[in-house]
Amino acid sequence: MTEEELWQRYSTTRDQAVREEIILRFAPLVHHVLARLGYAPATKADYDDLVGQGLLGLIDAVDHYDPARGVRFSTYATIRIRGRILDGLRTMDWLSRSARRRTRQVQTAIRDLCASLGRSPEEEEIAAYIGLSLDEVHEALTQASHVILSLEADPDEDELGLSLRDVLPDDGAVDPLEEVSEAELLERLKRALAELPERERLLISLYYYNELTMKEIGALLNVSESRVCQLHAKAMLTLRAGLLGIPAQMEVV
Repeated sequence: MTEEELWQRYSTTRDQAVREEIILRFAPLVHHVLARLGYAPATKADYDDLVGQGLLGLIDAVDHYDPARGVRFSTYATIRIRGRILDGLRTMDWLSRSARRRTRQVQTAIRDLCASLGRSPEEEEIAAYIGLSLDEVHEALTQASHVILSLEADPDEDELGLSLRDVLPDDGAVDPLEEVSEAELLERLKRALAELPERERLLISLYYYNELTMKEIGALLNVSESRVCQLHAKAMLTLRAGLLGIPAQMEVV
């Protein structure tokens, strides 16, 4: 039975057996969304819990989907699954205070070095600026990447709360992004992207435009999935500094 026939039958009969068949057919979407968020079964202890959250999002999508609206179910379901997984991540206190502190140190170092060097800093320069080892910087970037990918809306004040489109300042500061037009913001983003190292530009394009997973990008770049996460975090933090114009009064949280 084709997808269209399945939905036609379910829409008219609300047959529970058909409902279950739809859920089973689209269950792989949950794993795809988790892969896009940088979560894999072998590397994340909470993977099974997140799969459960994603399946709840899929079930919710099946129960509320209206084929008459002309939106593909896979597109609609992906949004519901992603939202449910993000809600689940927000309830998990998986990042320790020391890890949060270290990711903030890296974030501040990238901001300051972008201002003083006029370019994206090398990881060795970040390590020297903070006084950490290169391995410690890599670990902090890995943790920051998962925060960036996972907490994309309504972040708690203790989170980084960063994504390509969510650029959040300190609550008490004036957000310069509110004072510029959309056209100017897009121009800033283009300039910031152009100033990234070539590999980081390619990574951003592959992830956000081609919608590849971290694992798929790693295979293309011939690096590990963990290394892709680190490069992604560094690129995003550099973009943030470029978008904000690195104002001295900003305190990133």
